[in-house]
Amino acid sequence: MPATYGFLSTYPPTQCGLATFNAALASHLSNGGSSGVVRLLSKDSVSGGIELDRAAPRTVHTWHTDTPGGWRTAAEMLNRYDVVIIQHEYGIYPGDAGNEVLPLLRALTVPSIVVLHTVLSSPDPLQRQVLEQIAEAADAVVTMTDTARRRLTDGYDVDPRKISVIPHGAASRGTGPREDHDRPTLLTWGLLGPGKGIEWAIRALALLGDLDPAPVYTVAGRTHPKVLEQFGDVYRDSLKELAASLGVTGSVRWEDAYLEEDELSRLIRSADVVVLPYDSTEQVTSGVLIEAVGAGIPVVATEFPHAVELLADGPGLLVPHQDPEAMASAIRHALAEPSLSVGLTGLTGGPTLRWPAVAARYQSLAARLLTRTPLAASVPA
Repeated sequence: MPATYGFLSTYPPTQCGLATFNAALASHLSNGGSSGVVRLLSKDSVSGGIELDRAAPRTVHTWHTDTPGGWRTAAEMLNRYDVVIIQHEYGIYPGDAGNEVLPLLRALTVPSIVVLHTVLSSPDPLQRQVLEQIAEAADAVVTMTDTARRRLTDGYDVDPRKISVIPHGAASRGTGPREDHDRPTLLTWGLLGPGKGIEWAIRALALLGDLDPAPVYTVAGRTHPKVLEQFGDVYRDSLKELAASLGVTGSVRWEDAYLEEDELSRLIRSADVVVLPYDSTEQVTSGVLIEAVGAGIPVVATEFPHAVELLADGPGLLVPHQDPEAMASAIRHALAEPSLSVGLTGLTGGPTLRWPAVAARYQSLAARLLTRTPLAASVPA
């Protein structure tokens, strides 16, 4: 009989990359409805202007993280499954540095896999201690890039035999016709907030006005609920003011919405270049990057760790952080060289990045845990 899976994560209708990732993994690991999700939900998610506090497919329990001791019932629900897969990101679990996930992990009586979405290169002492204890309590730890694996083994006291590298999955965006458009189209999508670096892309856009026709830049995505709750739309408004001051207001299109899969696929297929101008030097996992490369769209990205690792195979161009001149130059090159559009087939082991293959890797890891086969450090072939 196939194994059953319990998941602990944020989950749709919560609108964030972690929720989307978990939903895709749960969907591909589901065996006739044999998976269940314990959903993390905080008060600020509900109050962030989006209706999130409602049931979703596969949700068997909601851990309201503002409720003390909520981990107990969450653990009881997860113990009903053969294997538990826990998504870890800073800020989603209650307690200091999210340490309330620790008693839950220790209360599990079934094998557990913790998926690390962030591995900081310079954590504070408490962040380091909590992550080391998470790795100790878990039966297996997954990172999505080799960069993250190296950070974990070099900078933390973690048993390397527990670590497997399983890449972020990429959806199949189909082969439908690309939308015709009169102007080259640049695209950035995802939840909006400081650190996304959109201001640098807008400054780069202003340096491309000599192109005929001049590009149009689409920024798609709602403001992150937590940012909206604390600061309102100050960041988005500042970007609009910057576009006006640079004379490119008419060349920036704002899609203030969290896009459904069909809408997102259409938007991605309509792009000539995906621009990832992120400020972060810590980002070891980017679902947007994987999706862009998977769709065969050229990428211009700043040198954040996942981009450096993935784009070394050629389906995009890397530029320094906060350098609009370099970004503009790279966009010119990408628009002039459609051969950059190689997609996953142009990457080493590209087909293994599709969701079905990624889910199969999780199935294999779960099977090893269930049979108690000794774990050895695993990296992609």
